[in-house]
Parts: sequence; structure tokens; C-alpha cells
Amino acid sequence: MAWYDSAVFYHMYPLGLCGCAHENNGQAVPGAFEKLDAWAAHAFELGCTAIYIGPLFESGSHGYDTIDYRLVDRRLGTNEAFKAFVAACHDRGQKVIVDGVFNHVGRGFFAFEDLKARREGSRYRDWFCDVNFWGNNEYNDGFSYGNWGGHNLLVKLNQRNPEVQQYHFDTVKFWVEQFDIDGIRLDAADVLDFGFMQNLRRFTEGLKPDFWLMGEVIHGDYSRWANPQTLHSVTNYELHKGLWSGHNDHNYFEIAHTMRRLDGLCHDTRLYTFSDNHDVERLPNKLRNRAHIRHIAILVYTLWGIPSIYYGSEFGIEGKKEWGSDWPLRPCLDLADYADAETTNPVTSVYAALGRLKAEEPALTYGKPQELILTTERYAFARTLDGRSLITVLNNADAPAHLEMNLPVPADTVEDLLEDCVGSESVDARIQDGRLMVDLPGNYGTVLGLGQ
Repeated sequence: MAWYDSAVFYHMYPLGLCGCAHENNGQAVPGAFEKLDAWAAHAFELGCTAIYIGPLFESGSHGYDTIDYRLVDRRLGTNEAFKAFVAACHDRGQKVIVDGVFNHVGRGFFAFEDLKARREGSRYRDWFCDVNFWGNNEYNDGFSYGNWGGHNLLVKLNQRNPEVQQYHFDTVKFWVEQFDIDGIRLDAADVLDFGFMQNLRRFTEGLKPDFWLMGEVIHGDYSRWANPQTLHSVTNYELHKGLWSGHNDHNYFEIAHTMRRLDGLCHDTRLYTFSDNHDVERLPNKLRNRAHIRHIAILVYTLWGIPSIYYGSEFGIEGKKEWGSDWPLRPCLDLADYADAETTNPVTSVYAALGRLKAEEPALTYGKPQELILTTERYAFARTLDGRSLITVLNNADAPAHLEMNLPVPADTVEDLLEDCVGSESVDARIQDGRLMVDLPGNYGTVLGLGQ
């Protein structure tokens, strides 16, 4: 199996984590990559076997208005510093993927600068979409052009242009040869040209073994993007929404229905599973009951998919958009402030325990889920492989819950695999008359292991 099938990702937004200036002033934050390496080492201790870091390359502001694809953003440091960061991750056994912002560029990108200067005479006029020399915009360019999301700061590239495709392929080859990256998260994949993505898949398959392509897709039939011809995976926003609203609404049917629907569409394809990221508010700001952070962490690790942690979420930090700005979701953090978190913070403790379980229990990677109990307030399912079965049991109600279910495999004993976590509560789990009986406290969940 490919490395990404069993991976656990740790997602870092480096410009925020390192406290970089929000507008590119060309000044590097001292020791930025040393700080990022310390966070990657922390992620390794949590059981994260892969790092998603980005955006990384020279931009004007938030990183997604790329100016130079082959230069690490000066606010973070140098190409050599990033190369050393990747090597350190590889030495720990961690893969590294970066943001590929191939849909659009910043206004300072060389080809757009040429278009502004030469207008109709620019050899790059066909690199961009919907260029209209009879139009204008708020920058008074004397022409208009296609963009992303209505933002003229983000100039849309024409991915059907063979020169644009080759430029991106050469960039990816540069990243592999110079930095030895292991994959790319395609920004705004839901508006990328499908032919471009399919050509990129063929190109990268010949570039590096098991090179991973994951796309940012919000809505739709994910199998259009995640399939053997296009991308390996996409962001599972559909499940992300269900994870928090299913708990707020006391409705586990939303989560279970989502998983059934995605199984019908994507089958064995593993989607990228997350509870929060650099574009959405953090769980403490969305959940009506913060005790359900534990439930969601368990689901991220035990449902079918590729689990991930967004930096700081393992500490249960808050993050809420303010005045339309995403920067509060991308804070500068000091790892020293959380030095004792695993032994004092229930959220950190459960993430660390789930990381260990993922490494120790192949069933959490390869065992197909089997639904055992589903009500609005109770949810139980098994992951079974080679006679070993792990059972996720969840109760989102204030009152205690009694669960009875058939055994997915023959078993004589049952063990609470998260009982040693900080803040864990007592769970009465036993096998009686060939069935599994579980008494769960209110607003509580855990993972049980069956044995003989």
C-alpha cells in the first residue's frame, strides 16, 4: 500500500504560525524554519506521519497570491532552509506535501507584469482567462480579466494553455528535485481544469513513486476529482460539516448518511478528513458543547479516510473569523506554551492516544467500517481486520446511554483503549450472552478493543 493510505497529517499554515507580516515586506522572521521543524517534531510525537505545510512560496500577502513559484516566501526564509526542513522531516519518517496554487497568481507574477506593460503585445496574454482590453478594474489596469472568487488580487490562469501547463509541471519538477517533496495539495481544485489535473497526475506518476495529489474541493461528487485518472484524494468538507453540526443538532444520522453517500460515490478512495483548517473556524467556536471535541477527534481517526490535525487544534485553541479576515484562524503560537499539554489537557491527551492507536492497530487503516448502532444521540461502528475489531462508541446526549450490539467478531474480552487519557471517564463495557453491552456517561465517547 502507498504511504498516504496509512498517513496521519499535521497541517501547518507557516506564515501565521511564524508570525509573519500580513503584507510581504521582504523581511524574514528569524528562525522561522527552525520553529516549523520543532512543530513538525511535536507532530511526530502525536503520531503524525506526514506534514502538509503551505502556502510556502513568494507572495504579496496571505500566500495564495503567488509571485514566484520557485522561491520560498522571504518572510519565512530561503530555499535552502526549506530543503533542510524537508530533510529533517524525512529523517523522522514524515512525508511532506505543499500547497500548489495553480489556479491563479498574484498581480506581481512575471507574466501578469508583462501583460500590464505590453497589453495586446504581451506573449503571455493567453496565459490568463477572460482578458478584455476594453474593460478596466479597481487597479485601473485599462483591461479586465478572470479571477478567483471575485478578487482581482488573484488573477486566474488559463490551465488549458499548454505553456501554462508546462510551466506548472516544470515547477513541480523543481520542487521535487530541489526540496524532495512527496505530494501537493491543489488549492481551489474545484475550479481547476480537469484536463490539467489529469495531465498533472500522469506527469507526477513518472516523477516520483507514490507522489500524492490531494485537491481542495468543497461541494459535489468527490469522485469526479478523486479517481485513478485525476487526484488521489480531496478535502472531505461534506464530512467536516457533519462532524460539528451532527453534534450540535444531536443528529448522528447526518454523519452516518454522509459516510454511506461517500462510500457509494468514492468506494475505497480515502478522503482527507479534518475537523478544522486555515479557512474554517475552530471547533470550540462552532460547538455548542465543547465536550464533543473528543467525539470529533475520535471520528476523524476511526472513520474511513486520511486523518489530519490543524496546528493548535490538538490543544483545543479557539479561532473565529473577524471582519471577514481569516488571520485569526492562522495564529502565531509558541510551542513552549503547551509543554505539559499531553499530561494536563484532555484534548491533547486524546489526540496523542489516537495517534498511538492508529500506529498500533492496522484495523484503523485497513478495516472497513461496520455500523452497529445508529440513533440521533448514539453511534457505534466497528473497524475489523484479521479477527481484530475496534469499536467506536459515542453518546452526544447529556444523559448516560446504555448500548447493546452484536459482536462483529467472536470475543471474550473488551478493553477501553482510551481509558488512560486525561479527563477520561469510567465506561462499563462487557460481553454478555454473545453481545456487547456498553454503559457510556453523558457527552462521552471512546474506542473499545475486542479480544479473546
